Amino acid sequence: MEINAIQASFNLDHIAIESSNPKKLSKFYKEIMQMDLQLYNNKDLICIGPSRKLIIVKGKKNKFSYAGFVCRNLECLEAFRTFVIKRSVEILDFDNPYLKMGSFSVQDPDGNIISFGLSSNEKQNLNNHFYGPLQHLTFASKNVENFQQFYSDKLGFKISDTVVHVDGSLATCFVTSNHEHHTVACFKSKNSGIDHHSYEVRDWNLIRDWCDHFSNKDVKLIWGPGRHGPGNNLFVFIEDIDKNWIELSAELEIIHDRKKKEWPQKEKTLNLWGKAIMRS
Repeated sequence: MEINAIQASFNLDHIAIESSNPKKLSKFYKEIMQMDLQLYNNKDLICIGPSRKLIIVKGKKNKFSYAGFVCRNLECLEAFRTFVIKRSVEILDFDNPYLKMGSFSVQDPDGNIISFGLSSNEKQNLNNHFYGPLQHLTFASKNVENFQQFYSDKLGFKISDTVVHVDGSLATCFVTSNHEHHTVACFKSKNSGIDHHSYEVRDWNLIRDWCDHFSNKDVKLIWGPGRHGPGNNLFVFIEDIDKNWIELSAELEIIHDRKKKEWPQKEKTLNLWGKAIMRS
C-alpha cells in the first residue's frame, strides 16, 4: 500500500533553526512567543507551547536546520514511506530526535532536511499561553520549479496556488500536505534557505491580542496587518533577534477539491490591502 503526503494528512510539528547564541534567541521565544524552554541532551534548546515547537541548535545565525511533519498513525506513515521510496527519493541517515522511532527524513533539491513521523508528544504547560499552533514553513529558492516538482511529484503534496511573472516563470508556489491552503511554500530568490515560519492563530481578535502583547514587549510589526491573496489569510509579521521572520496568520483557507489557482506576481497578490514585501 502507498499513499501520498496529503492522503496521509501531515501537519507541521516542529522546525529547527541554527543560532550563534541559542540561549539569547530562546529567551526571545519564551518572552515574545510565549513558549516554555526545555534542554534536550544538554545540547538543543526546545521552545514549546500549545501545538508549537521550535528547536534552536548551535550554528550559523538565521540558518534552517530541519523540519518535522507528523501524521495520525503508523499505518499512514509506512504507506507514505512506500510512496516516497517508489519515487526514488533517497532516505537519509539523519535521525530526528523529536519524532517517535520509525520516522524518516529526506532532502529537497535545495538541501533542506524534512522529516516525517509520529509526534513524540512532549508535555506542554498550556497555562497563560495565547493560541497559535505552528502551521507552515516558507522557503526561499533560486529554483522554485525544481522545488515545486519535488514536493508535488516526489512527496505528493498538493499544489494549491502558484504566482507567476509576466513571462510565465514561477515566482512562488504553495503546496499542502493536508486540507489547509499550504503547509510549505517557496519564493523565488537570489538566496536559498528559510523565508519565514508561521503560526495560525485562528481569528482576527487573536491577531489583535498577539499584537497588543508584542507592543507590551516593545516588539514592532515589520509587515501588516494585511491579507494575502493566495490563502486569503490575515497576517502580521515580526522578526526575532536573529532576523528570522515570524508570521501570525488567521483564517487560512481550507481547501478540498478545488483546482489550483494562478496569481500574477504583483503587490496586490501578496497583500490585498496595501503594501507588500516583494521577494522577486
